[in-house]
Amino acid sequence: MLHLFDTARGVVRPLEPRDPGKVSIYACGPTVYGPPHLGHGRNTLAYDILRRYLEWAGFEVTFVSNITDIDDNIIKRAATEDRPWTEVAERCEVQWYRAMAALGIRRPDHDPHATGYVDGMVALIGRLVERGLAYETGDGVYLDVGQVDGYGLLAGQPLESLRSGARIEANEDKRSPLDFVLWKLAKPGEPSWPAPWGDGRPGWHTECVVMALDLLGDGFDIHGGGLDLRFPHHENERAQAVAEGREFARLWFHNGMLEIDGEKMSKSLGNVRNLLDLVDEYDPRAFRLLVLQAHYRSPMEVSDAVLQAATTSVQRLDSFARRFATSAAQVDADPAALERFRAAMDDDLSTPAAVGLLFELVRTANADGDEAAAAAALEIAGALGLELRADGGDIGDDAMELARRRDDARAAKDFVAADALRDELVALGYEVADTPAGTELRRA
Repeated sequence: MLHLFDTARGVVRPLEPRDPGKVSIYACGPTVYGPPHLGHGRNTLAYDILRRYLEWAGFEVTFVSNITDIDDNIIKRAATEDRPWTEVAERCEVQWYRAMAALGIRRPDHDPHATGYVDGMVALIGRLVERGLAYETGDGVYLDVGQVDGYGLLAGQPLESLRSGARIEANEDKRSPLDFVLWKLAKPGEPSWPAPWGDGRPGWHTECVVMALDLLGDGFDIHGGGLDLRFPHHENERAQAVAEGREFARLWFHNGMLEIDGEKMSKSLGNVRNLLDLVDEYDPRAFRLLVLQAHYRSPMEVSDAVLQAATTSVQRLDSFARRFATSAAQVDADPAALERFRAAMDDDLSTPAAVGLLFELVRTANADGDEAAAAAALEIAGALGLELRADGGDIGDDAMELARRRDDARAAKDFVAADALRDELVALGYEVADTPAGTELRRA
């Protein structure tokens, strides 16, 4: 059984699906006002890996990730560029999905857009106002968090502690500095929707509550995103559901932050790196491998050096796949190896252990010609979304066959034959490199 760290409870605990054999997941998606950065890449890969593993383990997964297509940042970007806010959102969403596709991240089953759910958000806010849990001010409608049982659960702090440490804001109409906006009254020239409290738009924290409960229903299984969303965003989502008397997420899943050259990636440090630049410069699978090599809750280091090392590792895996993809398909994967993979992943999604096992199986297959080990390695790579290239890309079929024969000769210690095959490959115009994974070819 899969065990995951539940941020709400602060412990690793079993995932106990609401519906047997099915898992429902909601992940906070992008606010589309700029290109995606590496932090977005890590976050979306964490969910892609979780989703793929659950499906490999036999679960039917429904995965929802939203698109925030109306927001203060979108409006500011539109004003700066003197273009419609809808155009900014649409263009940036295209960039988002281009990057996701490059990383091999499968699209959600549902990607609801905030602008498509405004009526539902108005209805939710109206019910909270009617029950006296939300109140109007001069600039909108706010939730009174003092009336929400257990507010502060995801932050790991009681309400009074949060209140005493809250930053004092200029809005004197708020009953508490922790109260957050549900509905923002529109300023002149801003996009708006009609509502009983005045034309405006929903607050960010309200969007996901309505979309998640509409598409996944009460008590869905997993909700989360990056650790930076734990508080206040996710806490404020949860607060609205609690105030409504609804059961929200059963387990909260949060991934750790990214470090660029040893420093936390942040806008204040000016080290935010564009994900589109990375997938254009490096093999995108190298970034997936880096994510897999770091536990999802741990900080993850990204630098050119580690990306280059990961690229080399991916090339080794490709060489292995070229050697074994055809023959391994004819045998059953080593069941003991697959059980070890399952045990690693069930232990709070321990992808570092799973990747270690993958490379162990690759070494065994290369050294001993173990087809069952090779089949297990190929299945594990697929379950992790690490697509290996057995076709050699621009390497011709004749050269691939010579490389396979050369690997077999080296494994049999027939170095005379291996050297002769090397000469043939060089004559065909290839650079030949000996790697732990086997013969690696590049166009000369």
